[in-house]
Amino acid sequence: MKGLIHIYTGNGKGKSTAAAGLAIRFAGMGGKVVFAQFMKTNKTSEFKVMQEVDNIDFYLPDRSFGFSFKMTEEKKAEAAAYYPGYLKAAFDHAVAAKAGLLVLDEVINADRKGFLDHEALVQLLKDKPEDMEVVMTGRKPAEDLVALSDYVSSIEMVKHPYTEGVPARKGIEF
Repeated sequence: MKGLIHIYTGNGKGKSTAAAGLAIRFAGMGGKVVFAQFMKTNKTSEFKVMQEVDNIDFYLPDRSFGFSFKMTEEKKAEAAAYYPGYLKAAFDHAVAAKAGLLVLDEVINADRKGFLDHEALVQLLKDKPEDMEVVMTGRKPAEDLVALSDYVSSIEMVKHPYTEGVPARKGIEF
């Protein structure tokens, strides 16, 4: 099977959840998945369940920098120094594990915020194993990422309780 590149984007809720669903589907048919997260901690509810699924490896950062809009300039510099190596290591882990699916959750946001070497991300995607599927999530992907992708799904917010002051709820938003 030829591996394709997916983007789940938009300002709506559900990009990471869609990626998690695809990871479970792929693992359910016996495929190997590597799931890497950027710009988050591993405290999302789907993470707890997915840890119990055979064939899903989590390749998680050993550091957390918090939400980008709350980062100090020092934290932003630390994130920019950390994430390029983490991205390369996640790709290397997926290749070594012979993963058929690599999920790069919120990599688009890390790229857009300047925490990655954009050209290195593009090159990794171009050089990925022929049979590896790659999913990237995040808002406002660069035009060349969109052009390189085979699937681009936009999840748009029509209405969300957050705009009415309702905070994120465990099990629903995280």
